[in-house]
Amino acid sequence: MMEEASKKLVIVTEDGSEEEVELLFAFEFNDTKKEYAVYTRNEKDDAGNITIYVSSVIREGDKVQLGSVESDEDWARIKDVLRELSKKD
Repeated sequence: MMEEASKKLVIVTEDGSEEEVELLFAFEFNDTKKEYAVYTRNEKDDAGNITIYVSSVIREGDKVQLGSVESDEDWARIKDVLRELSKKD
């Protein structure tokens, strides 16, 4: 079985330091054109689950930044996407 190489991103944290993370997937809602990135630092919680993070994708010309998820409605839709993806396997 061939394994796809993971995609690494370098993010700049709020304190200005750089951190390499693994991009799990990215998606866009067709109706709002809002883009999101789902990534991990490969940290595990107390139950042994890998912690994932979701950020909005902000494009300004050639520059791409990660931002926060702005509304509860957006979070609800993102959770629906994550639930659907967790069912597939």
